[in-house]
Amino acid sequence: MRTKKHLSDVAFSVLDLVPVREGFSHRSSMEKSLELAQHLEKWNYKRIWVAEHHNAPSIVSSATPLLIQYLAQGTKVIRVGSGGVMLPNHSPLVVAEQFGTLATLFPGRIDLGLGRAPGTDQLTARALRRERLGSSDDFPQDVQELQFYFSKGSANSSVKAIPGQGLEVPVYILGSSTFSAHLAAALGLPYAFASHFAPTYLFEALDIYRKEFKPSDQIDHPYAIAGANVVIAKTDAEAEFLATSSNLFALDIIRNTRRPLQPPVKNMREIWTPYEEAQVGFMRKYAFIGSPETVRKGLEKFIEETQTDELIFSSYVYDTDLRLQSFEILSQLRER
Repeated sequence: MRTKKHLSDVAFSVLDLVPVREGFSHRSSMEKSLELAQHLEKWNYKRIWVAEHHNAPSIVSSATPLLIQYLAQGTKVIRVGSGGVMLPNHSPLVVAEQFGTLATLFPGRIDLGLGRAPGTDQLTARALRRERLGSSDDFPQDVQELQFYFSKGSANSSVKAIPGQGLEVPVYILGSSTFSAHLAAALGLPYAFASHFAPTYLFEALDIYRKEFKPSDQIDHPYAIAGANVVIAKTDAEAEFLATSSNLFALDIIRNTRRPLQPPVKNMREIWTPYEEAQVGFMRKYAFIGSPETVRKGLEKFIEETQTDELIFSSYVYDTDLRLQSFEILSQLRER
């Protein structure tokens, strides 16, 4: 019989893709991301992650380690990391050196989340991987090689990550399929599921992860993180209006138009087809939108169903002040 979890039992974190708002610069997007991180720290969020994406005009998180440094340098205690680094795009040694450098500069605050998707289209992926002989099929071996560079056991290796060797930077496996669940369990690593945009295998993946988990030097029991979307306002109607920016963002992914984040609109029915509406609805199955009470009830049900240890939230609200307000209210829900 499982123990009932409450909002206060679950850590709250944020995944920020650093979206570019219509009419604003790339620099402004990065500055707003730092402002968000500083507020999240004040509101006792556990971590903020940024994710590697390339050739995406609507997102400026391509140089992920540099953004992590920018956010960590402007904050004091909140954990900062990648949600994630797309490992097939990089040499494990280079990633170990980059995150070893970050962990040296900001000890005890850096997370390394790893994914095996390209984080872009295939043409851009080929441009990124010109010097890489491997592919996503090598992901399990690349993860273990990366772990080795961070381990104390690499001290006698001919190739060392400097800095990085012996720092034991915490590694997280990210995924949206059962493949990632099997791998995270086998390696004994924390597991973050991308249910904020790919909900299909959420429950199957969590079940696999928990049943197959083997303790490791990093953690001795399963630790699951689930992604969710959130927009909170004073009323359900206001929140639904603000969330139309999220709908447009998802619609641009489906249409491959990739515009900057758009201001909210009054009527989505004039913009999308019924089929597109259904597609966006499926992608955003775990979107908690509404008044504080509406969102609280939805999150309590989600936590009860998933038994997740942590929730990591995404939020695409065009007005950055209203986005901050949404996250502040969310933090207050957890503290009740």
